[in-house]
Formats: sequence, C-alpha cells, structure tokens
Amino acid sequence: MSIMKLNVIDLEKSEYKGGKSSLCPGCGHDQISNVIIQAAWENGIRPEGIAKMSGIGCSSKTPAYFLGKSHGFNTVHGRMPSVTTGANMVNKNLSFLAVSGDGDTASIGIGQFIHAIRRNLDMVYIIENNGVYGLTKGQYSATVEKGSKKKKGAMNEQAPIDLCAMAVNLGCSFVARSFSGSKKQLTALLRAAMSHKGMAIIDVISPCVTFANNDESYKSYNYVKENDEILHIVDYIPHFSPIEAVEVPAGEFKEIKLFDGSTLRLETVGSEHNPNDPVEALRAIHEADREGRHVTGLLYYNPDMKTATETLGLTDTPLMALPDSQLRPSEESLELLNAGFRGN
Repeated sequence: MSIMKLNVIDLEKSEYKGGKSSLCPGCGHDQISNVIIQAAWENGIRPEGIAKMSGIGCSSKTPAYFLGKSHGFNTVHGRMPSVTTGANMVNKNLSFLAVSGDGDTASIGIGQFIHAIRRNLDMVYIIENNGVYGLTKGQYSATVEKGSKKKKGAMNEQAPIDLCAMAVNLGCSFVARSFSGSKKQLTALLRAAMSHKGMAIIDVISPCVTFANNDESYKSYNYVKENDEILHIVDYIPHFSPIEAVEVPAGEFKEIKLFDGSTLRLETVGSEHNPNDPVEALRAIHEADREGRHVTGLLYYNPDMKTATETLGLTDTPLMALPDSQLRPSEESLELLNAGFRGN
C-alpha cells in the first residue's frame, strides 16, 4: 500500500495540476508548467490563494495546464501587467503568478512590462522566451540574438532586447534567468521568486521545437546546453525547513534571506558574482552576450524596495474586503472636500 505524499499544508501534488497540454510534444513551456506545479506545491501555497495571469501566445496558453483550482485571467495581447496591477490593488492577499512570452512582453506589451517593474508590483513574472512567434508560424521576436537562424528562412539581422538587462536597469527587485531544460535550477529560482515581496522576473529560455530547435538557433536546446554560463548552483531552503538539514555546499556560498524567512543559498561556480550589485549583473549579461553565451542564475536581488501597494499606502485589509461605509465617503466629508476646492 503506497502512502500519498503531502506538502506542508497537507495537500497532494494533484491539487496543483491543470488540464492536459495541447502544445507541441517536447515544448519547453510544458517543462516550465511542471516546475510551476512543483514549486507551488513544495512552497505550500494554497492553490485558491494564487491568481495566474497571462496574455496571448503559446506561453499564455499554459496556465490552463497548471493550478486548475487557482484564479485565472487570460488578458488581451500585451495587457497582462495592467490587469494584474488592478487585481493586485484590490486584493493584495493573493499570490500573483504571471506567465508571458517574448512577444507578449518584449513587443506589444513592453510599455506595460516597464511600468509594472517601475511600480515594483508584487508578482512573479515568468517569461517563456523562445525567440519566435509560435502561434503565427515562427517569425522572429524582439529577443532573438543577431545571427540566430530558424529551421527555415534567413538568419536574424536585428539586435535583440535583453529583458533581464532592461529589468536590472529599471530597478527590478528580483531578476533571474534560467533554461527550461535546467529543472533543478529553475525550480529553486521559482520557489525563491514566490517567496519574494515585489516584482520577481524570471526569463526562461524555452526552445520552440517546431520552428527554432535547430543547432543554428541560439535558443535551441543543444545551443543553450553547450553555451550556458551558470553563475551559481541555487539551493532554496523554505522557512519551515531547518537549514541544518540541508547539505552545505563544498565551495564558497552566499545566503540570501527572503521576505517570508526562507533562504536562497548561492554556491559559487567559476565566478564571484554578487547578486546585490546591479552593475555586476549588467556586466555578466553583456559579457555573455558578446561571447554568444546565455548567463543563468540569480542576476540581481534587492529586498529593500517598497511594493506598489506599500508605496500607495493601501490598507492592511484588501480593498475588496472593505465595507461600503469605508469605501464610500459620507455626505459631510464630501462637502468638506468640495469646500476645500472652492477655497472656503
């Protein structure tokens, strides 16, 4: 007789699953969906307390494949950040998990992406980045590297937008890059992002098996595996697990305390990258780009930024839970306000 494995809130992993995927077999996006299920289950987040947000594209179809019991909103193309902002303002008690693509984020939605970072919206923002528009037959997106080539057609001649570099420049409080084929690294980064208070961006290179998984594509599985510069081995220790129970890395390591009391342990691998230094993060990104490599790991982390709800001074009770007596001004207070405008 097998014993069902439960998480810290006594739920089995099946409570976090969704529907059957309709993506191409072998798509990296499906691996990301599996990691989301694993991370949310291991972190002990109640499914009903999560709001999964998305826009348009192959990536934005994936919320149907995980967290079937969670709230969900599939928005119009590129407008997911503004819808998430509104939802966050009225119910900050939800955990917001957003999935977008390189087209949804770096092209039509880039303005909204920028302002969500500027506000430090409290959310996890996953970019499933494959460099092509999979739903419209594989045109190059704005994130594909110059010189990269799809299975068919000419190579890309346009300079790319690096979304991690942009996020660091804008002051995003948690910026990481990973690869859909690096399950252990991605799971640790996502669990840490879920424990972070503020905007947490994870740019995940996720090969498109249909249009760009040939070796000439810089975002193909084989290219990333051979040209992946890993900054550090990532180990996530949740607040409900004693650190002593986790094996201490043999090399040099740095421990980062997260908002909920969890710990992100970074073991050095071939570099002394400091994730608290934005200049060093940008240098790592640009040096890797110059040499045709993908740098992965936690690039930048700043725990001291106020979130959007804190900056606005919203009440501890979510706005959606406040009674009308608190949400609507009385006739007397309205008259007093109007008198101030009239100069009386």
